[in-house]
Amino acid sequence: MASETATVVAAAEAVVPEQTQTKKKLHGRAFYESIGSPKHIVAPMVDQSEFAWRMLSRSFLSPSERSSLLAYSPMFHARLFATDQKYRDSHFQPTRSPLGKEQPKKPSSEPAPSSRDDTPYLDGNPAIDRPLFVQFCANDPASLLAAAQLVAPHCDAVDLNLGCPQGIARKGHYGAFLQEDQALIHEMVRTLHEGLPVPVTAKIRILDTREATLAYARNVLSAGASILTVHGRRREQKGHMTGVADWGYIRYLRDNLPPETVIFANGNILQHGDVERCLEATGADGVMSAEGNLSDPGVFAEPPAPGEEGREYWRGRDGRGGWRVDAVMRRYLDILHKYVLHQDPPARRPLFLPGDDEAWIGEQAAAEAEADAEEPARKKRKKDGGGGGKEGRPTSPNLIAVQPHLFHMLRHFVSRHTDVRDALAKARMGDLANYERILAMVERRVAEGLLEYERTDGASFEADATNTAFEAKAKQAEEAKEKQQPAGGGEGAEEDEAESSAGTIRRCKRPWWVAQPIVRPLPKEAVAKGALQLSKKEKMKLEEEQNARRKVDDIVAQPQKTGGEKVEGAAELEKTTSYPVSELVAG
Repeated sequence: MASETATVVAAAEAVVPEQTQTKKKLHGRAFYESIGSPKHIVAPMVDQSEFAWRMLSRSFLSPSERSSLLAYSPMFHARLFATDQKYRDSHFQPTRSPLGKEQPKKPSSEPAPSSRDDTPYLDGNPAIDRPLFVQFCANDPASLLAAAQLVAPHCDAVDLNLGCPQGIARKGHYGAFLQEDQALIHEMVRTLHEGLPVPVTAKIRILDTREATLAYARNVLSAGASILTVHGRRREQKGHMTGVADWGYIRYLRDNLPPETVIFANGNILQHGDVERCLEATGADGVMSAEGNLSDPGVFAEPPAPGEEGREYWRGRDGRGGWRVDAVMRRYLDILHKYVLHQDPPARRPLFLPGDDEAWIGEQAAAEAEADAEEPARKKRKKDGGGGGKEGRPTSPNLIAVQPHLFHMLRHFVSRHTDVRDALAKARMGDLANYERILAMVERRVAEGLLEYERTDGASFEADATNTAFEAKAKQAEEAKEKQQPAGGGEGAEEDEAESSAGTIRRCKRPWWVAQPIVRPLPKEAVAKGALQLSKKEKMKLEEEQNARRKVDDIVAQPQKTGGEKVEGAAELEKTTSYPVSELVAG
């Protein structure tokens, strides 16, 4: 093991580019302030926070604001990144020449001219992709340092992933599955802190108690982390068990860590308004979004004022709105054309608004019908010519990610327009011409949706057939609760939303042509639907939480004692019962 580690380190040191200038390494809040004290952060996501998506997320901000959005790279596997050139090339492209690839040495008395081109390219380009943190998962300090040394010249900080809850992290023993090994975590953070020219940061999940989470945070910070990101969910909260992130844990850390500690809060960011609510509730310095950003890359942008929506932002008769999916998809493809394929985007007509010429809508429908008629012949030609196999597939991470990004962003759209869903499913990786055809389909459907909304005075959205049975039942439950509550909602309104996703669905629901979050049912709702089977331990825990809430409800319902004293037992329950600070469901 020792020899293998030494080999990894030696290989990395041999290919780390020389620093052209020495820059003083800052730490903690001084470092945070040096990069502009960003309050909005695009989260690290496996194969999903690549350069083009970061550029798209920044594009919704004004040019002067774009550098205030901090973004993370996707999570990279440290050992593979340090030792595998192909892995590096397919994940991180900071310069024109491959990262860390040595030039062959020729036996000559004269030094051979270098053919490397270290001109900034995409990832970490100082002109367009900063500030940027690069994230790694690892369980070996030496491999982690070797990988981090390769990216240090091309980023502002290196982040250690301690929060990934997926099965692959369990199998590989990294991410959130390292939290029982606090000594190893401390060693890895310390190794980066002492061995890198840039700061180290870390992202963790909360533990079972606030006290344990505080000790965890202190361990990471004492090892040298400059910034701590805290996801307010536990390791087991994923999939149907995702539930609500507990902002109260993050507030507890804020109140019990030194004031100079820089904390980012992660979890429950579904819409733009959730950002300020999170900052206020947690006291964090910045707010990170993952799923909310995937559904709506404009989540951090301030919505335009009423009357100033233009063609990209839609606002309904009720005053609620969001970024149009055809506008977002256009921006995304334009970025891919310009930065990844190095070509001008196609000439585009202005996005449609009711009142514009509608002739193109019929022309587009006819073109789609003609393409559908030719589909059997295309399939036969493809079959006769043989499959393409893996040859010719793109290696750029920006092209590989297009299909999953569009499926996520168009989730509500394709649930209604299944022909667009099918076209996306058939799209070949890297075939931007095909994605342009899909964009044309999306633009036509959006135009038709806008016209129908105007024609029916908004009734078409209220009667939207894409509302699932779950959403319909949630709405019925919410309306029933409203009838039972006194005027004004009462103090229990926020707790009711924490108990049910109905309120969140109603708050977030937009027409299908608007980018919007995916709201998961709460775990107990998933159990009731039969979508989730709980283990005995999980059932006991859920039952205990429900019993605790019933006790609180019983006490609150009792008459209050005179002199403002609490009913017997209330004070003790306040100490032992955890109340979710936020009513949000996912993000």
